[in-house]
Amino acid sequence: MEGKVSKKVKPVALVDCNNFYTSCERVFNPKLWGKPIVVLSNNDGMIIARSNEAKELGIKMGEPLFKAEEIIKKHNVYVFSSNYTLYGDMSHRVMTTLEHFSPEVEIYSIDEAFINLEGFSHKDLTDYCRLIRNTVRKWTGIPVSIGIAETKTLAKLANRFAKKVSSNKGVLNLYGIENKDYYLKNTEVADIWGIGRQYSKLLNLQNIFTALDLVNANEKWIKKKMTVMGLRTVLELKGIPCIEYEYFPPAKKAIVSSRSFGQTVKDIASVKEAIAFFVTRASEKMRAQKSSANLLSVFLRTNPFKKEAQYHNGVLIQLPVPTDSTSELISFAMKGVEQIFRIGYQYYKVGVMLSGLVPTKRSQTSIFDTENRLKMAKITEVVDEVNKKMGSNTLFYAATGINRKWRTRADMRTPKYTTDWEQLPVVSAKEFEII
Repeated sequence: MEGKVSKKVKPVALVDCNNFYTSCERVFNPKLWGKPIVVLSNNDGMIIARSNEAKELGIKMGEPLFKAEEIIKKHNVYVFSSNYTLYGDMSHRVMTTLEHFSPEVEIYSIDEAFINLEGFSHKDLTDYCRLIRNTVRKWTGIPVSIGIAETKTLAKLANRFAKKVSSNKGVLNLYGIENKDYYLKNTEVADIWGIGRQYSKLLNLQNIFTALDLVNANEKWIKKKMTVMGLRTVLELKGIPCIEYEYFPPAKKAIVSSRSFGQTVKDIASVKEAIAFFVTRASEKMRAQKSSANLLSVFLRTNPFKKEAQYHNGVLIQLPVPTDSTSELISFAMKGVEQIFRIGYQYYKVGVMLSGLVPTKRSQTSIFDTENRLKMAKITEVVDEVNKKMGSNTLFYAATGINRKWRTRADMRTPKYTTDWEQLPVVSAKEFEII
C-alpha cells in the first residue's frame, strides 16, 4: 500500500560545499577565483577534484594527469597536490559554523552535512538557509549550496538543482511543495542518492530513466529487485522519511591505512618505516572511536603496471589481547614485515589493517600484564594529546623514520595554512597602501 506524506514531517536541509577541495585552495589564494583548478590524488596521479571552470574545459573526474596535460597547458589550468590536512580543518570550520544554526547536524562526509530544521518551520526556510549560506561563506570562505525538503533523499535532489541552476542562488526549498514533478522528471535515476550504477542499468532496462519514473514504478517490483533499501529510496522521493539521522556514526569494524610510495623502495628498512607510519595513523583512528584490535594485517606489493619482477604478500597476526597501543602494534607489525619481505623487488605499496575491533572498555587483558599496559596507555594518551594540541606528528615514534623518502609524492601541495605555525599565511605590507 502506498504511503501518504504526513503533515508532521519535519524539514531537512542538505548543505554541500561547492567543489570543496578547489574552494579550499581559493580561500588562501584569491587570485584563483574564476580560474580553472584541479586537485590531484596521492602521488599526483589522478584528478580527483575540479573547479567549474576546469569542468567546462572537458577535464574529467578520475582522469590520469598525463592525459589532461595538453588541456592544462593550453588553458593555464592551476594544478595542486591534495592537501588533506587543510581540507579536513576547513571542513571542521564549516561544520562548526552550521552548528550555530541548528542543534542537530549530521556530518555525512567531508563536504556535506544534513541539518534538522525541526522547530524552524515558523521561519521562511529559504531566507534562513540563505543566511546559513552567507554566514558559512563569510566565516570560512567556502561557498555552499543548500537543498531543503521533507526527506534526506529529496534534500539531496533539491541541493543538486540549487547548485546547478544559477537562478536559485545556491538555495532551493522543496519543503511543502506538493507537485515536485518538474524536479523529479529532470533527475536521472543515476543521479539519485542511493541508486548505484548497477541499479541504474536495471531500471533503464525497465524504461525507468528519471526519478519521476521511479516514483511511479511498482513498489512490490522495486522491493523484489532492489531490496528494502531501494524501496526506502522510492518512499523518500515521495516525501516519506525512511532514513534516520546519524549524529554519531557507528564504529568501523576495520580500519585500513595504506598508500602508494612516492618512489619505489627495495630495502626492508624503508618498508618498516612506512608500515610503522601507517600503523600509527590507523591506531589513532581506532582510538578516536574508542576501539581496540584483535587482528593486525600487514601487506606489501610491487607495481603491477610495470614490466618487472612481481611480488605481493600479506600476513594476518592474531594479537595476544585486544590493544589500542601504537607501540605494541608497531612491534607486531615489524615482525610481520620480516615474515613477508623478499629481497630483489621494487615495492610500490604497503599497508596495514586493524580488524576484530572491540570497545576498549570491554576488552579483556591478562592480569599479569596490567601494570605494563597502564604505562603504555598513559604514553599513548600523552602523545595523542600533544599531537591534538600542537599538530599531527609533533610527537612520533622513531620507527616511523625521520626523512621518510618513501612518502607520497606531492610536488604541488600548498601549505597547511591553518594547522602548522610554520606554514601560516604571510601578508606583506607592500601589498597594502598605507594611509
